Amino acid sequence: MNSTTNILVVDDEKELLQLVGTFLDKEGYHVLTASDGYEATDLLASEPIDLVILDIMMEGIDGFELCKRIRETSQIPVVMLTAKSSEEDRIRGLKLGADDYVVKPFSPRELMARVEAVLRRMKGGQADLHRVEVEELAIVLDARKVFVKDELVNLTRKEYDLLVFLYESKGQVFTRDHLLVRLWNPDHNKTHRTVDTHIKTLRLKLTSAGRFVQTVWGVGYKFEDSV
Repeated sequence: MNSTTNILVVDDEKELLQLVGTFLDKEGYHVLTASDGYEATDLLASEPIDLVILDIMMEGIDGFELCKRIRETSQIPVVMLTAKSSEEDRIRGLKLGADDYVVKPFSPRELMARVEAVLRRMKGGQADLHRVEVEELAIVLDARKVFVKDELVNLTRKEYDLLVFLYESKGQVFTRDHLLVRLWNPDHNKTHRTVDTHIKTLRLKLTSAGRFVQTVWGVGYKFEDSV
């Protein structure tokens, strides 16, 4: 990404706005800041925003409400940056349409990696990666086909979506709850076992390439191509 990528940072802490803005600027992004939901709403209406980094606990329009309003009119990616770390709050944010969730205190480098991953999922996979390859694994995005050692792998829709979602955020760990919200309807009777079963079946179908879909014990799953 470069300076043509506009990122809006919304937080009522001036020091945090400056910190995040500095790191984003160093990475070549064009940064806009807002200290509350009202200011953010005005910027979203007047500026071309590519991604929003959004605090939750703000006076007036809080982050949950602002995320909901964003999703009513656009698919701009949203990364929630907040001190609210409970599982219930994380799931609520994801259900409202947030693309990722980073808990304060945080590492600026981790935040930058999350931003890159979200932007890559939103733009990179469609813009310039119609076919991606990792050693013996090949994913043809336009055709929704997966090959291992040039042999077509028969994946279900959910298995394919799960593989591509993990691939497009390589190295990033996703909890089972995050995967359930992003890839299944969380209001249906799906459990952690649903995710585990799909991961197990996906690995078996990928045979030797199944090693790229890794378990992070006690946390969740990730795609790692440096194995």
